Amino acid sequence: MKRFSIIVFCLIAFGFASTFNPEPKQITAMYFPDVDLEINTPAFQKNKGFTTYDELIAFLTELQREHSDIMRISYIGESQKGKSIPMVSLKINSPGDKVKVWLQGGIHGDEMASTEGVLFILDKLLNDKTYAYLLQRIEVGIIPMANIDGYEKEDRYAANGLDLNRDQTKLMIKESVALKKAFSDFEAEVALDFHEYRPYRKDFTQLSTMGITSRYDAMFMYTGNLNVPENVRNYTHTKFVKNAESILAANGIAYRDYVTTNEVLGDIHFNQGSNNARSSATSYALANTISSLIEIRGVGLGRTSFKRRVNSTFLIGMSYLQTAYDNVNELKSVLKEAALSLDDAVITSEKDISIHPLTVIDIETYKELILEVTMHNASKTRATLIRPRPVAYILDASQGTLVDKLNVLGLTVNRLNAERKVEVESYTVSKYSRNLEKYEGMNLQTVKTTLQSEFITFPTGTYIVYMNQDNSNLAIEVLEPEAPNSFISFGVLETQQTNKLPIYRYLKTEKL
Repeated sequence: MKRFSIIVFCLIAFGFASTFNPEPKQITAMYFPDVDLEINTPAFQKNKGFTTYDELIAFLTELQREHSDIMRISYIGESQKGKSIPMVSLKINSPGDKVKVWLQGGIHGDEMASTEGVLFILDKLLNDKTYAYLLQRIEVGIIPMANIDGYEKEDRYAANGLDLNRDQTKLMIKESVALKKAFSDFEAEVALDFHEYRPYRKDFTQLSTMGITSRYDAMFMYTGNLNVPENVRNYTHTKFVKNAESILAANGIAYRDYVTTNEVLGDIHFNQGSNNARSSATSYALANTISSLIEIRGVGLGRTSFKRRVNSTFLIGMSYLQTAYDNVNELKSVLKEAALSLDDAVITSEKDISIHPLTVIDIETYKELILEVTMHNASKTRATLIRPRPVAYILDASQGTLVDKLNVLGLTVNRLNAERKVEVESYTVSKYSRNLEKYEGMNLQTVKTTLQSEFITFPTGTYIVYMNQDNSNLAIEVLEPEAPNSFISFGVLETQQTNKLPIYRYLKTEKL
């Protein structure tokens, strides 16, 4: 009976997370006590609720009035309901190279500490002299509330019910296009996307006698995608993540690499990290950026431990800024080396699967418990389909929609100025299936293709995407048909069995 009651408790908590806080006070007191800290952001000027859009704009406007020599507000686009999306730029005139750092919050509208934490970082950079020196070597671009419509109703999704952080390659959502274009134009060298995660989940009721909850204040996601140069992946982990972990440890904040769950043949498996270009951590990294997605324990908890959650966001953000400040030349050298990388294109890959210990909190006893779980580890990935990196991809002149998306991703696309007969590899669809049930508004396609070398005469206006440019690794992810987040896999470019695709691989060194 007791087990049944707790399971019902957790299911109710999951279903009504916006109005019901499932956290027992004993767990909060033992593991997640709030901090005694003055925070001047809008949510902490009232006793309940979170920062509204109007409060956000008023807060930013006042900061700009007080710091007009450093801070600029621009609007990168509108939400589906017509709200202007603000971007804050911080830059001072000082000698030497600066590192461009991108900070983003609120891409999911029910992750309230992400926006509040970004505002806390902004306030401290401008109003606390302790941190003023950072801007001597850093230029900051800040999106404090990416998903305004979702945030105003405390809902994860955009107004059309889609997830902005599953749209980084298909780019079918208005806000996603504005955000990605702003990111590409900013040319970030370091990027942080702040989130919160749900510590009470339905599948957690199946673990331990009475169910479990997450132990970690903060979790780090950084890509294991094999098209991200290895030196960027390693530097992200060994320099930026490790430095932030040291800061969290010194402040009594529990942390680990990000994990989430899925069901495999009735069993609960855990996924650590991600390789998916459809979400920010990998998408940003594919642009040769030091990139991390930060998950703070908080969805469904209301204002429980809210200062602690905001402070955890702040500590990680400031650590990344400090690491960038301390390592300007080394960081730029790492990214320069990555930009010259011409590794083969990894089309598909598999994660390592192993048994791994995971510390959780037992809901019945309130004690820490170590579970042995099946872990799919994105940082230990092996390639299953590799192709030589082309000199360029060629797209038929009819593919203007795809080209528009490539431009948003920060890729330069050229056009043939005269008819040209060229030897290329063409793709023919040899296996095909299409999901009838939509995922994120799209009917997913699964394809296998065969490559054939042939001479094709391309007309004037044919599109060319050269692969010796910044962000070229994103082209692999969206143009190789079998890649899991490609235009074809997502159904942006529809196809059929035996079709020849309007995308080609050019392997000659001669420029077209």
